[in-house]
Amino acid sequence: MKPHDGDVTLQQGSWDELGAIAGEIRRLVFIKEQAVPVEEEWDGRDPDCLHLLAWQGSKALGTARLLPDGHIGRVAVLAEARGLGIGVALMQATIEAARSHGHAHVELAAQTHALPFYERLGFVAFGDEFIDAGIPHRNMRLPLDA
Repeated sequence: MKPHDGDVTLQQGSWDELGAIAGEIRRLVFIKEQAVPVEEEWDGRDPDCLHLLAWQGSKALGTARLLPDGHIGRVAVLAEARGLGIGVALMQATIEAARSHGHAHVELAAQTHALPFYERLGFVAFGDEFIDAGIPHRNMRLPLDA
C-alpha cells in the first residue's frame, strides 16, 4: 500500500496484522482522552474481528472494527484528524465490509455526542440511552440493502 499525501487510504486486516497500530489509536482516543478503563477497552474480542485503519500519507489516523455478528465498534479518529472526513471514510469502508460479508444490517453503540455523525450515514437510534465505560450511548442500526 502506497498512500499519497492528502489522500485517505483504507486498510483491512486481522488483529495480528493491524492490532499494534489500531491498538495505539484506541489507547490514545479511548483510554487517554476519554478515560475509558483499560479492562473495558481490551475486551478480548479483537482476534475475532476485521479491523480497519485509515491512513493519510504514512500516518494512521483512525480505526474501526467489524465483529462477526455485524456490529461495528471501536471507531476512533485521532484528535488532530477530526473534521477531515476520516471518520466518514472509515465508516463507509466498514459498512461495505459488512455488506460484502453478507450482513443484512449493521449495528453500533454510539456515544451520544456522535449521534448526528452516524445519523448522517443513515443510522437510526433505537432503545434507551445507556452508560458504557462511564459515557452515555445509544444503540443504532443501518439496514444494508443488497
